[in-house]
This record gives sequence, structure tokens and C-alpha cells, in this order.
Amino acid sequence: MKWLRKKNNHQPSLSLEQQRAEKLAELGAQLWALRQEQGLSLEQMVALTRVPRRLLQAIEEGNLNDLPEPVYIQGLIRQFADALGLNGVEFSANFPISSAQLNPQGMGNTSPLSQLRPIHLYFLYILLIVCSVNGLSLLLNNAILQASNSSQPYPKQKSIVKPEPTQPQESPEVLPVSDPLNTAQQKQPVQIGVTLKASSWIRVIADGKTQFEGVLPEGTHRTWKAQEQLTVKTDNAGGVLMSVNQEKAKEMGEPGKEEEVRIAAKPKF
Repeated sequence: MKWLRKKNNHQPSLSLEQQRAEKLAELGAQLWALRQEQGLSLEQMVALTRVPRRLLQAIEEGNLNDLPEPVYIQGLIRQFADALGLNGVEFSANFPISSAQLNPQGMGNTSPLSQLRPIHLYFLYILLIVCSVNGLSLLLNNAILQASNSSQPYPKQKSIVKPEPTQPQESPEVLPVSDPLNTAQQKQPVQIGVTLKASSWIRVIADGKTQFEGVLPEGTHRTWKAQEQLTVKTDNAGGVLMSVNQEKAKEMGEPGKEEEVRIAAKPKF
């Protein structure tokens, strides 16, 4: 026994690979024989196990190179055996996935891990992977949180502005502003009256706005007022008598000629 232990210690990996290859060939042959007895095809086994055909065929042929990691091979053997009516857990336990299964009669003080069944190891590996992922996620979250905190600028301190001493300010000089309304009110409105001696065309503009434009018949008398300026234009100056601010009326000009008269308002004194 001592000589065997020394020999195994000198060739651990090679013996483990050989052991796996031999066990896979042995278990695959048994599964193939049982499938043939039950008259099942590989396609039917694929439907029962939901395992790809190439993996089932590799198990039956003992082809270790076409299969995944040993722990997954053991799970595939278990599914294959369960589909054929065997106890998949016990049947697949014959396939070694660790060196501890090569020396089942080793030292008396065996570790609890070596006493675990393959299915237990499978769940243990899953648990370790989940814990590792959770730990890594926690570390990444902490790193992101620290990075975000460090990237935030420190709050700026408000600068205190001391008030400058107030100095007496001179009151601005108030300049008189001319009021257009008052200016307009300070002027005396201009008023004209026209009397037509003959039918004539006439146009009257008061403070920039046309008050009348057209032909007035003979004998017509009209009056217009304006605050700033009155403009009277006619095409028959001799036929229009015009009175300014109720003064004596006078002809605008010679008969049959155009004439334009502008009269501005006079300021009040």
C-alpha cells in the first residue's frame, strides 16, 4: 500500500486522466448496451435528456476529448442513466472527478470534503461561484460609489463682500423736460373756413391727416381746425374764398389755377 501511494504521488495527473478515460469507456459501454436492450435511438435519448446528441455519443464511445469538464461529464452521465431507468446519482458516482476518488482506502483521517458525494460537490461549486459573483459585484459597487463621490466638486465657499462705506451722493440735476402736450396747449389752434364761389376740387390736411378731399359745389361753406398746421390745396384758386381764424375771407389765388396754402398755429403769449 505504501508503494502504491508513492507511485500515485509521482503520477497524479496521468493516473487521474487514465482513470477517467477507463471509467468513461466502462460506463459508456453499459449505457449503450442498456439503450440497445430498450430499443431506444440516440435521437430519442436527446428528447428524454435534453442533452445534445454529440455529447451522448461521446459518452457511449468513451471519447473524453469531446466532453466538457469532469464535473459536467458526471452530470451528463447521471442524466443519461436516469433516462434509462437507472439510479443516476449512484451510477455517475463511479466516474471520478477528483484525485480523492482514486484512493478510497487512503488514510484514516479523511477530510470532510473528500467524503462528499459528487452531487454535493456540484452544488458546492455552484455555491462558491454565486458567492464569488456577489462579492465581486459588491466590490464593483463600492468602487463606483467612491469614484462618484470623489468626482463631485467640493462646495464652493461663499465669498463675503464687505460693504463699502457709503458716501453722500450729490443729487442729480433735474433738467426741465419739455412736455409735448403743454407745448401743444401753448399754441393757439388754427382754424380756416372756405366758401366756394364756384365748384372746385379741394383737399384739406390737418396735423398731417387728410380731413377732406373732393369736389365741393358752389355756395358750400366748410370749416376745419388743427393744433399745429392746416394745408389747403385747390385746382381753382379764384373760386375758393378762405378765412383764417375768423378773419376776412380772401380768394386763394387766380381762377383756374392750382394753389396750396399752409397755415401754422401761432404760439400764445
